Amino acid sequence: MSPVQLITAKRHGDARGWFTEIYSEAAFAARGIDCRFVQDNHSLSVPAFTLRGLHFQAPPHGQAKLVRCIRGRIFDVAVDVRNGSPTFGQWVGAELSAENGSQLFVPVGFAHGFLTLEPDCEVSYKVSSLYAPQSDGGLRWDDPAIGIDWPLPAGTAPALSPKDAALPLLAGWRSPFAYDGAPLTPLA
Repeated sequence: MSPVQLITAKRHGDARGWFTEIYSEAAFAARGIDCRFVQDNHSLSVPAFTLRGLHFQAPPHGQAKLVRCIRGRIFDVAVDVRNGSPTFGQWVGAELSAENGSQLFVPVGFAHGFLTLEPDCEVSYKVSSLYAPQSDGGLRWDDPAIGIDWPLPAGTAPALSPKDAALPLLAGWRSPFAYDGAPLTPLA
């Protein structure tokens, strides 16, 4: 099983709308996800093609994330940055939207980022460790060694924060994350 998982919860609907269970400790444990979430985050990205990432928190404050888009659509990405992993520097991505209700589980040892595909996107995510500024890190969104195929229209530059525009490249970067024996596999 891939350490990164695409999770689509069942929606129960009727004429009034729908109901879905977003997180259940028991259901996630049955999928091999046994981390404890300690904080919920929520972001709003106003312009279409806003790119946030690629972010991580280094040990001892590494963060697993459970990411979902609650308004709009995003292209969500996880990059394997675990030292010694046979899939180091490889990525997987999926479209998350308010309509499809899918979530992406991103374990510790993966850089995470997303690109909004329309204006006014809201993203909500759970994390397994509190924010620790001294452990904050990231890699360049357009690193050719990673080669993420961002769905940007031709000639369109993403809206980036100054911090994200200045992140380092993978080449020469020393990963603080250990490989746990589970290589990255394609999302189902």
